[in-house]
Amino acid sequence: MVKRMKIIDLSLPIDDTAFEVHHVKIERTGHKEGVEKFNRVIMGKTIPGKIKYLFGKRIVKKEDLPDEEFLSLEVVHSPVHIGTHLDYSFHYGSRSEGRASKTAEEIPLEWCIQDGVKLDLRDKKPNEVIKAADIEKCLGKINYQIKPLDIVMLHTGADKLYGSPKYFSDYPGVDISAIDYLLDRGIKIFGVDTMGIDRPYRFMLKEFLDKKDPGLFYPAHFYGRKREFIHIERLANLEKLPGHGFKIHCLPIRIKKTGAAWARVVAFL
Repeated sequence: MVKRMKIIDLSLPIDDTAFEVHHVKIERTGHKEGVEKFNRVIMGKTIPGKIKYLFGKRIVKKEDLPDEEFLSLEVVHSPVHIGTHLDYSFHYGSRSEGRASKTAEEIPLEWCIQDGVKLDLRDKKPNEVIKAADIEKCLGKINYQIKPLDIVMLHTGADKLYGSPKYFSDYPGVDISAIDYLLDRGIKIFGVDTMGIDRPYRFMLKEFLDKKDPGLFYPAHFYGRKREFIHIERLANLEKLPGHGFKIHCLPIRIKKTGAAWARVVAFL
């Protein structure tokens, strides 16, 4: 009998209709408008061409094209932290582990195709943090020991809030003890189905301003300056995965000199 492989999409989209903190815009040129844009761009490359265009001349007319349609074109204006993405050390600071931080295009691709592990942490509440003891407890429940290069995914269920303001305010953070637990066992990449690995602003920023303690402000992100790691933010559909026994592909888009890169993260069962 031939075994069939099932692919599960673990990614959120770049969506200009969803609620976001940062501005996202997608310029869409349709098939009917495409021919006009083509003329404007091509003819606009020279001064004589610009003048001819302004006076109504066209080098390509819609009547010249099949169905009077050209090609569609979409231009995406979006931060690299919108949609499912991988963060690397440059995002956390200019230096990591005493050397210059690495940018997203430097992520070793062999780290991005590895066995996956899902830990169910849906009992954690907003303002709480996922600690090393929580990781260990979850591993015991699925009877699994982490091995080097596993990609560990922390399932909080927060992806179900995507598209609403609550997505940015109701989720748990990741404690430094949990990061150490994973890194000490050879993990290079871990992921969350939340918008970030630190607690929401409404808790983190308030405590930081009240107590003036730098250790309360983005502690998980800033820890990337001390220990190098990669994490995936904005995962989705983790409830569709078993605890282990699947492969994860999370190859980052190759964008030069950025602290993060979009990725279409999928699981192979």
